[in-house]
Amino acid sequence: MTAKTISLNRKAYHDYDIHQSVEAGIVLTGTEIKSIRAGRVNLGDGYAHPEGGELWLFNAHIARYEEGNRYNHEPTRPRKLLLHRKQIDELGGKVMQKGFTIVPLKLYLKNGIAKVELGLAKGRRLHDKRESIARREAEREMERAMKLAKRV
Repeated sequence: MTAKTISLNRKAYHDYDIHQSVEAGIVLTGTEIKSIRAGRVNLGDGYAHPEGGELWLFNAHIARYEEGNRYNHEPTRPRKLLLHRKQIDELGGKVMQKGFTIVPLKLYLKNGIAKVELGLAKGRRLHDKRESIARREAEREMERAMKLAKRV
């Protein structure tokens, strides 16, 4: 059960508070999986939304496969996500009621199959972002001080 991370959405961890995460399969075409294996993926603007009882991934950019022919794919086309019905209903309910959104956190290959880790997230405000940055910097300063204290 080896997993190779292809793309990580660092922007999501900065812009959102992640409350829950879930692994989902993704329906791809032949040229898309080849492009993913080449590492040409960007999840930065992506989001998932329930439509018609299914969960769809929008705005995730998978670059065109250069060796592809006329059957090449559209880079930002909507892609169907594969989850259990119970999971789709749970995520969809939270998105509709509580102001959550579903963002892709990372895309990886697990035993040769593309998987997406989705996060149930709530947006951060600007002061929340500043607060988390300040907290991180304070922790770094404490670690530096501890290292200096150990040297003396």
